[in-house]
Amino acid sequence: MDLRSKVRETIFKYKMFSSGERVLVAVSGGPDSVALLHLLHDLQEEIGLRLEVAHLQHGIRGEEGREDALFVACIAAKLALPFHLKDLDLPGMRAQRGRGNLEAMGREERYGYFTALAEARDIQKIATGHTRADQMETLFMWLLRGSGRRGLGGMPPVRPIAEGDQTSSGPLLVRPLIEASREEVVDFLAHAGLEYRTDKTNLDPAPLRNWIRLRLLPQVREKFGPELEGRLAHSAEICRQEDEILERLARQDLAHVIQGQHLMRDLFLRLGEAMQRRVLRLWCAAKLGHVRGFGFSNVEEALEFIAHGPPQGRLSIPGGWDLVKRYGKIHIEKQGRNRQPVCYAYELPRQGGELVVPEANIRIEGMILSASPGATPRDRGEALFDPAALPETLTVRNFRHGDRFQPLGMRGHKKLKDLFIEKKVPLEVRSTLPLFLAGAEILWIPGYGRSDIAKIGSATREILRIRVEPGRA
Repeated sequence: MDLRSKVRETIFKYKMFSSGERVLVAVSGGPDSVALLHLLHDLQEEIGLRLEVAHLQHGIRGEEGREDALFVACIAAKLALPFHLKDLDLPGMRAQRGRGNLEAMGREERYGYFTALAEARDIQKIATGHTRADQMETLFMWLLRGSGRRGLGGMPPVRPIAEGDQTSSGPLLVRPLIEASREEVVDFLAHAGLEYRTDKTNLDPAPLRNWIRLRLLPQVREKFGPELEGRLAHSAEICRQEDEILERLARQDLAHVIQGQHLMRDLFLRLGEAMQRRVLRLWCAAKLGHVRGFGFSNVEEALEFIAHGPPQGRLSIPGGWDLVKRYGKIHIEKQGRNRQPVCYAYELPRQGGELVVPEANIRIEGMILSASPGATPRDRGEALFDPAALPETLTVRNFRHGDRFQPLGMRGHKKLKDLFIEKKVPLEVRSTLPLFLAGAEILWIPGYGRSDIAKIGSATREILRIRVEPGRA
């Protein structure tokens, strides 16, 4: 089968294109991308495609890089296709950042450029020239890095441009050459009389992918023969198919372990450990939009935190986010910068009145009423006191270390911290929750308890009703 027929078969097998779609072809000037562009140009009328060409000049190879860009521009002009070019100074960018892997930065900039360009021009697909040889190199890379089944599935023929984002509505990345060998590509170019550029940085064995291509794979091929690529590609496809099934099962489990914005810890821990990893990554991807940088060690650390960490706490995860545990509920929050502990104190006259506490976002209303038999609070946001047993002014403040109070019906005092733990009061609620004090004694903790102080009795003539509601802060 010639390369054109094989590529055509791959396109239809994986449903890469629909008639009328706009396709951005990423062309570096190397043999694979040049072959891809000419093959898609040959097939564009049959499939019904509208092609455009994009090239990113990284600024790494000086004049050679600029010549590559000119070479690709000339091909696009000969084929009468729109051409897009972006020039970067990647070494300068790395120097400005003070760190970073040049290869990884180049890849990030490249795909970011292609994505932005596709979205700006209403392009549905981005086509790259990855071949079966690239697939094999990728498999070895992931294997050596200790990847799971997803990594061993290699590069999928079709995927969202943002890796790890299965909910993206943006352009899709497609690889029409993924079932073609590098030899087939070179033969196609030779028979068609097509020129291409050679990137000398690909001959440097320092980057891992280059080392695999130049040093490792020649020895592996010598041992296992020329059929190695095909066998590994087949294994990768099996892994991808099985991964798709596991992903569907994980999505079903995810639906069972979330309530609103929260991951429910007890339900989550009933899942097997392997499924916990998948469900956690799916949940994070849904919340954050992607899971880039959220590697195996991050997942394991998060699972340990959920299963064995403190009842309340935070775990930093990549991207400037925190995994937050509040007893049986887990959620994700953006990391705060320079967060200062809240500390407030206000006075509330014994005769009542209105007080707004912006730190707690509440409004307090105090009112003196005539005593009536059997008077009781309407709900947990209200309390009734005998004002005759209170000082002239009450204090409304938040929690302080060492706070204690005497619960209603109890002879001794209880640490407020123990009460909060017992009632499972979230840390951020504790920090702003209003406490009502009569002198140095805690009188009332809205929603969580009141003391024996100023109880209403048979001798009570007036009642101080205090009500706490969400405020106007």
